[in-house]
Amino acid sequence: MFATGRLLRQSWVIMPRYLTFVSPALMAVAATVAVALSAGVTTDQAPRIRLADNTVAVDPPAVAAGDGSLADGQVLTPFDVQNPAVGRLDPQLLDAVQQAAIAASAQGITMTITSGWRSPEFQQRLLDSAVAQYGSLAAARAYVQTPEASKHVIGQAVDIGGVGADQWLIANGARFGLCRIYAIELWHFELATDATGSCPPLLPNAAG
Repeated sequence: MFATGRLLRQSWVIMPRYLTFVSPALMAVAATVAVALSAGVTTDQAPRIRLADNTVAVDPPAVAAGDGSLADGQVLTPFDVQNPAVGRLDPQLLDAVQQAAIAASAQGITMTITSGWRSPEFQQRLLDSAVAQYGSLAAARAYVQTPEASKHVIGQAVDIGGVGADQWLIANGARFGLCRIYAIELWHFELATDATGSCPPLLPNAAG
């Protein structure tokens, strides 16, 4: 790309001397290449998707508006309901997380949401990227569920961020109905307490 860019700049200096000999077709090709190079730079500047555990590199990287993905550095609280990742959570789950966040805040813990509701398309992209990274669907399923099976897609799962927030919720979440689900994911919570207020045994991973 860089060599092509130098060639274009050199040609632009030389071309005015021989302007009468340059065909319109050649000018059109040069313009097309310049536009393509410019488009490539724009793509490199696009925000990147961030997954809670940072184990899956998502490709393509651009964030699609309204799909539940978060750009690098974006922080959501359980009260940022204008963002679909929070606002499209199941109302009972959202209320439980908000109540837990208030209680955690009283003890000096700031609770954030790193992933909540996800569109089926976003979930599929996560799965496709995990397959590429881990080498097979079976291996990828330990970290990312299919769109059909993911609780994120139906708004019934939330990934918690904030220093110490996951450990706080592991210790205190049951009183809000919130349970850690997977042994390998400290941050993933769902409404899962039974009639006695107890959480179920941990599943080994997302594949169950």
